[in-house]
Amino acid sequence: MQEPEKTNLYLVPTPIGNLEDITLRAIRVLKEVDVILAEDTRTSGKLLQHLGIEKRMHSHHLHNEHKATAHLIDRLKAGEVMALISDAGTPGISDPGFFLVRECLKNDLKVECLPGATAFVPALVKSGFSTDRFTFEGFLPIKKGRQTRLQSLASEERTMIFYESPHRLLKTLTQFKEYFGGDRMASVSREISKMFEETINGTLDELVEIFTTKAIKGEFVLVVAGEKSGKATSAE
Repeated sequence: MQEPEKTNLYLVPTPIGNLEDITLRAIRVLKEVDVILAEDTRTSGKLLQHLGIEKRMHSHHLHNEHKATAHLIDRLKAGEVMALISDAGTPGISDPGFFLVRECLKNDLKVECLPGATAFVPALVKSGFSTDRFTFEGFLPIKKGRQTRLQSLASEERTMIFYESPHRLLKTLTQFKEYFGGDRMASVSREISKMFEETINGTLDELVEIFTTKAIKGEFVLVVAGEKSGKATSAE
């Protein structure tokens, strides 16, 4: 019987809030690998301590991933088994991971991604908008290319999903209103799986009004109905 191909790099999703949202398989893999690549070793260290895992960690983030990857590839070729984790959620989804995965595949190193937590899926499902076809846009460009991206999405018929930080939330909702129309339906979710989780649905007109006076805290997922289905007849 042929032995299964050895996995060199595991992509391991970590909880986005509630620490119970980690799989038994993820815990086992983190215990078994030789080293864990973490976006922020301080943040990940708290999670590993909670799970009772003692393991070597190396910092792997957006600012060093290009420089560090060649060395990591050499170590993987030499037989080390590694797990890549981000501060929260699935590595590679608006977090480091793509570059290392691409280089592993170029070098015939097996990569395995475990299923697990990611913020946009629960936000999409509980928005009430179509889940048959959707586009994940992540974070919009902060400056260059932002208006061009919004213009290109104005006629998008699929449900659109965005990530946003608290200090840019109101600006983004206001721009959505400008480019998509104030009567377009949208959903704003914050702190998914955490103690103060909240979702507010309404037209973009209504959401701008709400968040003009509401305290804005936490990490946000914005879900916007597609162009054809996004015309509101009444507020939710």
